[in-house]
Amino acid sequence: MNIGIDARGAIWYRGTGIGTYTYQLIYQLKQREDGACYRPFWPGEEYRELDITDEKEFNNVEIGNEYWEQFFLPRALTREHFDLYHVPQNGIGLPKTKKCPQVVTIHDLIPYIYPETVGKGYLKTFFTEMPRIMEESDRIITVSHWSKKDITQIFAYPAEKIDVIWEAPEPVYRPLEKSLCRKLLGEKYRLEEDYILYVGGFSPRKNIKLLLTAFAKISKEIEKPIYLVLPGKKQKEPDYLDALIAALGISDRVLFPGFVPVGDLPYFYAGAELFVYPSYYEGFGLPPLEAMACGTPTLAARASSLPEVLEMGAAWFDPYNYMELAESLFFFLTHPEASKNLGANGYHQAQKFSWAKTAQETVKTYQKTISGC
Repeated sequence: MNIGIDARGAIWYRGTGIGTYTYQLIYQLKQREDGACYRPFWPGEEYRELDITDEKEFNNVEIGNEYWEQFFLPRALTREHFDLYHVPQNGIGLPKTKKCPQVVTIHDLIPYIYPETVGKGYLKTFFTEMPRIMEESDRIITVSHWSKKDITQIFAYPAEKIDVIWEAPEPVYRPLEKSLCRKLLGEKYRLEEDYILYVGGFSPRKNIKLLLTAFAKISKEIEKPIYLVLPGKKQKEPDYLDALIAALGISDRVLFPGFVPVGDLPYFYAGAELFVYPSYYEGFGLPPLEAMACGTPTLAARASSLPEVLEMGAAWFDPYNYMELAESLFFFLTHPEASKNLGANGYHQAQKFSWAKTAQETVKTYQKTISGC
């Protein structure tokens, strides 16, 4: 097999779910010794292969992402005789001209389900491109049965042409000595106290308000000081989180360390007393699985794909009931043995997932697509 893969997500979106998926999938495919060629494409060094001697053709287009998609990529797919082309980032960037069978990975349909939580530019692109993506894709990979249900319901795409292939925590997420984590976090981030952790962005869909409200409820009831730590790049506008934190009277207990590189995230996960994921909707939900791979006791919203992925490895709460979350936080913070058992259950669940398995199942999808099954 000669397989082309759009690698832009691995370069541009590293640290996001799509970026992690694209990076790890390509990495694992490259490790396989199955006789196939897995060729990543991205608009960078690739331009060195352009034939600039055809000045008329070259000068009439803009060198950039659109040019790469509409001219360079279709030409390369034809020249190198690919059996299949795979676009991992929700199909966005699928070639305008189809040169071979095409597979796309649709992680979720959040723009259709929670359009108010998506940027206007991406929303417009998604609504414009997705009907064409559905029409021109020979097969779809998605990351959960929940997302598969959404795809079949919203677009009436044939269920038999959708393969559910789970994602996985990256190998860097593993149990670490808490004392080691606290040492690094103290030196680099001035974080030395016990803390509850959330990772996953600040979109309204992530339901941070519920977490802040529940934390405010229990923070003054816990005998020892406890903090809430939320890494990630926080949007400047609207600054509703800061206003809510001030209104709840917890400004001195909530920490925003800002962007944290992937190499440091395992220390945040493994050093936490608890990890909480209150999101209303996820196509898969990598952060809680990453926390569980680190052995961190994890609490998650009983919503969308999360129960399917996390199963009994997490403690569950209603994403619309802050009191239920507050009671769960208080219980696990004050019952060390129960917290320890929850962490062990989560670690066991996380071991069911691996990127090597993801790559193996993806190759099966490639084979079915090429054979016309």
